[in-house]
Amino acid sequence: MQAIAFYLLAVATVAAGLLVVSAKNPVHSVLFLITAFFSAAGLFVLMGAEFLAMLLIVVYVGAVAVLFLFVVMMLDVDFAELRQGFAQYLPVGGLVGGVLTIEMIMVAASVVSGGAAGKNAEPLASPVGVPNTEAIGRVLYTDYVFFFQLAGLVLLVAMIGAIVLTLRHKPGVKRQNIGKQNARTPKTGMELVQIKPGEGISE
Repeated sequence: MQAIAFYLLAVATVAAGLLVVSAKNPVHSVLFLITAFFSAAGLFVLMGAEFLAMLLIVVYVGAVAVLFLFVVMMLDVDFAELRQGFAQYLPVGGLVGGVLTIEMIMVAASVVSGGAAGKNAEPLASPVGVPNTEAIGRVLYTDYVFFFQLAGLVLLVAMIGAIVLTLRHKPGVKRQNIGKQNARTPKTGMELVQIKPGEGISE
């Protein structure tokens, strides 16, 4: 049963990853990306890495993927204009993709043949009596604390960049001026008007 679940999740992850780069609609690409994250989280659960599965759901699905989705939906991007330069950058993109494909094939061949990349193919067991979450916490906050903080900084910059991109100042739209509001006094904030009986107020 566990093997069936593994193959189903693996096929779903690979298929969703292919659909991310092949979908024409960017909103659909983000939705397929979320599907790939969920499937990968299921694979982590099967491997006994519950903390990584939770991290993938909370951070990547709950924050990054949703952020991408809102940015894509809120930005008024002319995708037809962006596709016009597709043929121009196709040779460079094909070259980079070919190099990455060759590298992945070399790594896979080394793992299969038991080379240097296959020596640590099996996951290292955590110390006896130490839960999975505690073992990962020891590694993150002792050995790789700088890289962990750097990743958080990158996510913060990405979030600020998304907010800046989606914040638009349209003419004719009234916005709050906090300084002006705090500087209001009863004389500038109120106007006493004497209304005659039977008459209204005209602007």
